[in-house]
Amino acid sequence: MMKVFIDVLIVSFFFLMGTSAQEVPESVSEETEMCISCHISYTPGIVYDWLESRHSKITPAEALKKPEIERRISNPEVAERLRHTTVGCYECHGLNPQMHEDNFPHFGFKINAIVSPNDCMTCHPVEVLQYSTSTKAHAVGNLSDNPLYTLLVETIIGLKTVEDTKVVRGEASDLTKRETCYGCHGTVIKVDGMKKIETEAGEIDVPNLSGWPNQGVGRINPDGSRGACSACHPRHAFSLKDARKLYTCAQCHLDPDVPAYNVYKESKHGNIYYARGDEWNFENVPWTLGRDFKTPTCAVCHASLIADEEGNVLAERTHNFDSRMWVRIFGLPYAHPHPKEGNTSIIKNAEGLPLPTTFLNQPASDYLIDSTTMGERQRKMEKLCQGCHSTDWVEKHFQKFDGTVKETNLMILAATQLLLEAWEQKLADKANPFDEEIEILWAKEWLFYPNSIRYASAMTGAPDYAAFKLGWWELSEKLQQMKNWIELRKK
Repeated sequence: MMKVFIDVLIVSFFFLMGTSAQEVPESVSEETEMCISCHISYTPGIVYDWLESRHSKITPAEALKKPEIERRISNPEVAERLRHTTVGCYECHGLNPQMHEDNFPHFGFKINAIVSPNDCMTCHPVEVLQYSTSTKAHAVGNLSDNPLYTLLVETIIGLKTVEDTKVVRGEASDLTKRETCYGCHGTVIKVDGMKKIETEAGEIDVPNLSGWPNQGVGRINPDGSRGACSACHPRHAFSLKDARKLYTCAQCHLDPDVPAYNVYKESKHGNIYYARGDEWNFENVPWTLGRDFKTPTCAVCHASLIADEEGNVLAERTHNFDSRMWVRIFGLPYAHPHPKEGNTSIIKNAEGLPLPTTFLNQPASDYLIDSTTMGERQRKMEKLCQGCHSTDWVEKHFQKFDGTVKETNLMILAATQLLLEAWEQKLADKANPFDEEIEILWAKEWLFYPNSIRYASAMTGAPDYAAFKLGWWELSEKLQQMKNWIELRKK
């Protein structure tokens, strides 16, 4: 009777909303039925999102019957109590209560406010373990545990005041951090007791969460896990289609510092995507090059399981977005071989600083992948490119990219030598390398413009970004401004 009652509620609701209704699947659990019976009225958007999801349409047992290459579930030993129900509200929010500080009583159930990667690991252990080793999973600590990066964040964001002739910097508030750098990197979610909130259902008790709301890629959850799967697979549909489209990556990968999305829009790949992307199939697993899509999105190069028409795998699926990368084009201050580990706060260069290179570009090799590994990763990427392009095209493309990395590094070296000259001659105070005018110019030299040039080179074009729009023009101009600043103060 409960199922019939809930089905009637759902049909009635969507009829009134003027949209087509979907019945609650027969395999839904009793606990999830109870969740829906209230939330269909109070948060209908969540319910409708879930009803459209793959979670609502298939049980783990059914998913495991698919051929291995087509599976989106990686745990063949899902607990019996979960195998034969669709993955609904309670199946996600009721897991591992003993690990969750955010677990609380809610209308007769004990639920977790936040669903974490540890919970998703119930069905997706391979994906979660891959992600846990990535720089994205460590994104909070890679900022907060690195004193230089923390100083950069604290210097550029937060309230500033002017006293006499000086700009006085105040400490950035938690709210400011959460809306800026840590909006993408993630926050530390803590539980500070319980609080009462007023809802349409009346007054209810919920955990008092600090650092919330946030869906940053390295978010540290109340159960101690790192990451937010919803950063790429937005809740409550957790759609593969959403994750494969570039708009999801565009939340964070924007100019001026990480201009991947902006460059892609101007690239030839972007031209084709915007012209024909609405014709592509973003749902198939594996994702077949040529049949399902005609040109790469971010996910093609960095994450997805890609196959050709004969079913030959061109790239294995991975949730460690570093594993296909051989060079890190975003660096402080130089592009460099990719770090061996996702936790980059452990890096120490020859000068004892927590940076992947010295100020004069000597790599901290103990913490970076070697040339053999770099070559292996690059060849994997070349194999993907050769799914559409000739061998000669691909070889010359990567030669061009290698040259771009070297030349932009040489420009940053020139700028860094000017900064070191300013410090040596006491024209600037190196106590904070980000707050004086010449230091701000230097920071722009590595934080903005070379990244724009490198992304444009790596992503098959966007010559305006490489040349004039945050590219070589700005890189050259700021170098001249640094030189002029020094000469003016020498007089």
